[in-house]
Amino acid sequence: MSCFALGLNHHSAPLDLRGRFAFAPTQLPEALRALRAHLGQALPEAAILSTCNRTELYVAAGHGLKAREIIRPAVDWLAAQGGVEAGALSSHTYVLENREAARHAFRVASGLDSMVLGEPQILGQMKQAVRGADEAGTLGTTLHQLFQRSFSVAKEVRTSTEIGTHSISMAAASVRLAAQLFEDLRDIRVLFVGAGEMIELVATHFAAREPRMMAVANRTLERGEKLASRFGAQALRLADLPERLHEFDAVVSCTASSLPIIGLGAVERALRARRHRPMFMVDLAVPRDIEPEVARLSDVYLYTVDDLTSLVQTATEKRQAAVAQAEAIIDAGVQSFSHWLDQRASVPLIQALHQQADDWRQTEISRARRLLAKGQDVEAVLEALSRGLTQKMLHGALAELHASEGEQRLHLAETVSRLFLRQTSRDPAQERGKDA
Repeated sequence: MSCFALGLNHHSAPLDLRGRFAFAPTQLPEALRALRAHLGQALPEAAILSTCNRTELYVAAGHGLKAREIIRPAVDWLAAQGGVEAGALSSHTYVLENREAARHAFRVASGLDSMVLGEPQILGQMKQAVRGADEAGTLGTTLHQLFQRSFSVAKEVRTSTEIGTHSISMAAASVRLAAQLFEDLRDIRVLFVGAGEMIELVATHFAAREPRMMAVANRTLERGEKLASRFGAQALRLADLPERLHEFDAVVSCTASSLPIIGLGAVERALRARRHRPMFMVDLAVPRDIEPEVARLSDVYLYTVDDLTSLVQTATEKRQAAVAQAEAIIDAGVQSFSHWLDQRASVPLIQALHQQADDWRQTEISRARRLLAKGQDVEAVLEALSRGLTQKMLHGALAELHASEGEQRLHLAETVSRLFLRQTSRDPAQERGKDA
């Protein structure tokens, strides 16, 4: 088997383009089945990792298929999902194969390829991607090994290095930015839009600063109420957001909506009601939850996931010393996976050799039984059986030797010697030692 990784991330593509290719967890099984159907006769293993920073397809297929036979249709399929031309998408994607695909997966799982170096969330997101592939029936042996080894490497990196020390998450970065705008966070009212894991993290960080009031707006009121109760916050219906937006000094949004849920008009009306007191807004969603035009309003301070890069850079520099150690752990993991992949590649050949040898054995046994039935001498029959097997095993190698010449014959002779004479050849020095 060969494995490939095709993707786009915060290094290769801008936020708005990445937003076109975001898959919600509930979409993964159906998307994976559609991807495999699009790839046709290849019937590969497949998994999709989709986060705010990346969308990546992991595919494993038989050795008979070349990378371009899988990657070209995979790019076409992904481009269609985002409604862009395949050529335009290709300029923002990367393609990695076998060892490099494994190295990339291990680095992603370990937090080395994240916008926030060492952040732990990506590991949970990768596990979710594996569950999605398993549910869709597209998680085969090769990808299962790839991801399980990714998780193992990530665990070793976490426990053996300080890669996560001084980590600043997107959640913590949001609070730091708010603290730069407002003199005292205890005087502000904070609205969280969404009720997922990221909003829960941000709410946890804000709650530690004890703001005057917090509220959670979510499409499903029950889920919003559940999160709000943890922090002593109010719960709002998402439909009530336009009428209540002006009440809040800070707004942090992260939903799975495919379209913006906070538009320019709603923010303009909120600013008028606030008499243009400033609003702090953070859009952690991909695709965007807040229309980008909002950033042009003079009384709004709007930040996206890409805008937070500079704030986390300082903490990143403090952890660079641990990167070399983490990379060494990853190198060992890549080598181990590559060895497993190479061994797996030889399985069909080993099976064919066993089958061929068994066919020869059956042929000679049948012949020996016929001779014994005719009353032939047992010793003569055994001699004929052993000679027949020996001739069959040596025929192919001897025929190739006779047909080759020059440099090719020398190389072939070395190979035949290693295969057939390895148990009988002895070191001349050892022979002399025995004779002494």
